[in-house]
Amino acid sequence: MSDHITLKPAIGTYSIRAAGAVLGESANVITLHEGGHAPVLYVPRSDLAMAFFDKTATTSHCPHKGDASYYTLQAKSGPIQDAAWSYESPKDGMEQIAGHLAFYADKVTVEAT
Repeated sequence: MSDHITLKPAIGTYSIRAAGAVLGESANVITLHEGGHAPVLYVPRSDLAMAFFDKTATTSHCPHKGDASYYTLQAKSGPIQDAAWSYESPKDGMEQIAGHLAFYADKVTVEAT
């Protein structure tokens, strides 16, 4: 694992919402702290309404976490392009975030309830 990344269970239960809809609720969120960046919350897919998410062709690469895939949220008001990302097969030491989605804060709200 990269020495500048820490993974910790987030305390409490979180609600995940976008475009007026609740997409899920989870007590199994992981907080990822990386260097000087804001913490990122990773939510298990099993706690989300994945029927609203479509995998896109967008990808990115992080030298510490691996290759990321992106998902568009199909909202009632229209698609929210690349609203979430996931590390399908993260690098060694990052396995905890496999099977989780993280969200852009300006597209999806993840907040403690």
